[in-house]
Formats: sequence, structure tokens, C-alpha cells
Amino acid sequence: MAMRLEPRKLRRMVSSGIRRYPHQLLLSILGRERGRGRGGSDGGSVVPPWWRWGNGGGPSLGAVWLGHATTLVRLGGLWILTDPVFSERIGPRVAGRTLGLSRLTPAPVPLSALPPIDIVLISHAHFDHLDRPTLARLADPRTKVVTAWRTAGLIPPGFDKVIELGPGEVFAHEGVEIAAVPVEHWGARFALDRKRGCNAYALTAGNERVVFAGDTAETGAFDDLPGADLAVFGIGAYDPWEHAHATPEQVWAMVRRLGATHLMGVHHSTFDLSEEPPDEPLRRLIKAAGDLHDRIVGRAPGEAWRKTG
Repeated sequence: MAMRLEPRKLRRMVSSGIRRYPHQLLLSILGRERGRGRGGSDGGSVVPPWWRWGNGGGPSLGAVWLGHATTLVRLGGLWILTDPVFSERIGPRVAGRTLGLSRLTPAPVPLSALPPIDIVLISHAHFDHLDRPTLARLADPRTKVVTAWRTAGLIPPGFDKVIELGPGEVFAHEGVEIAAVPVEHWGARFALDRKRGCNAYALTAGNERVVFAGDTAETGAFDDLPGADLAVFGIGAYDPWEHAHATPEQVWAMVRRLGATHLMGVHHSTFDLSEEPPDEPLRRLIKAAGDLHDRIVGRAPGEAWRKTG
């Protein structure tokens, strides 16, 4: 994504980074973190009720927000996990430590409480979306990974296969079709790493559809899609990053143009990535939705939505 930013906005971005990253890096070096970047603590044995969706009698379509951009989707009889991040801290690994931002809130369930995952869906290579410690713990010979161009090499070994998709390309598995959609974002792992892809995904099984937007600024890329039962869009990290992350009002407008029945707003209140208060994105989204605010689902980590009727 080519960014042409005015000097005032560039200064705000630099100031925002200086406010958080030196302090967090120091805490990383000192080891002030619970999970030490190993993919998160298992805590105890927790079996959420939505786990039983796969044991007969569950919904044909359901989803639960697990923090940041991580959602667990039940679609077409498959379990699909988006951008899984269960680590206590995100960032590069150096000398056995993860250097970067720590979580504001823990994952609502331990990684061990997840059902067997059929497909892991990765939108792009940013550290808060492609977390190698979490992926290493998820690696399973039954699980496939769908990811963006030039990111397969970042996926830890142990999965059945890794499929890279470019915009417009499609992967189908056991009745579920996954189509890559272009977005207004970029896929760099590091500052000068500009050749990697960045996707949203449209998922279809029969007459049921889910759109997972990953990260994107305001865009018309979803306007021509044939609607969705559920849209999963990031609503945070827009101040001062609106050129890369849509505001809640822009998200609501995109979802309305898409024709989605329900919206799960994610990518907020999990990591300190920006200047808006953690509770602001959801408040602004609810206000933007007005009388349709009941279409906003999964408002808290661990809160599940299931299609009825």
C-alpha cells in the first residue's frame, strides 16, 4: 500500500510509536510478561459451550471472538480460526524472548480449549496477525493454513499444507470456499519487507457466507460481494492510523454496502496499538449503527454468535 501522508500525520505517528514501543521493549528485555511469547498459558481445563457445536445439534454457522483479530468460525461443518494470537506478547523473537507489545487483556479461553481446527486463516504477516509461537502450538497434520502471497515461509512446520492466495484466488475444501479479497493495507513483516501480500477473505458454504476483513482502511473492495450472514471487521487502531485501519464509522458504512446481516467488530482493546482509548471503537460503532445496533455481535472476548432461523 503506497502511503502519502502529510507531515502533521507523520509526526503524530512517530509520537504514537515513541509513546509505547521503547517502554514495551524494555519490559520485553526484562522478562515482564506471563507467557514469555510461547503461545499463551493454558491455565486450566476449560470447555466453552460453543465447543460442542461440532458434536451434533449445533448451528450450521457460528462464530466467537477470541481477542484482537482472532475468531473461531463454524461454517460448513468445519472449524476455521482467523489470525490466531494467544501469546502474551507480540513481536520478533530475539535470544529466546519476544520483543514487542504485551496484551491488555488475556485470551478468553486457553489455546488448549479450542476444538480441532480444520483451517487456519492468515490475513497478512504483521506480528499481531501472524504469531509464530501460537501457530507452532496449533500445528497439526489435519490442519490446513490459508495465507497471503509470500507468507508461507513464515508458517511453522507441522501443518497438512499451506496455501497462498492472491487477490481473486480461491481455495475450496470439503464444501467451504475461501476467496481472497484485496484490501487497503500492506503485508510487511518488517519495515523494508514490502513484497508480501495482504488479504481479506470471503467464505462460502452453501447459502451461508462470512467475510473476514483482516486489516484494511476504508475501501470499496467489499461492495460487489453477494452479502454475508456475518462480517468480521477490525474497528480499532485508527488513531493516527486511519490510512491503514478504518474508523468504526467507516466500517459500519462498508458493512452496510456489503449487505451483511451481522457484524463482529474485532481488532480492538487487546493490544495498545494506537491512541484511542480501548473502549472507544465499540462505543463509536454502536453509535454509528443507531437503531441497527443489535446487529453488532460478539462485543466481548469469548462472546459467541450463532445463526438462527
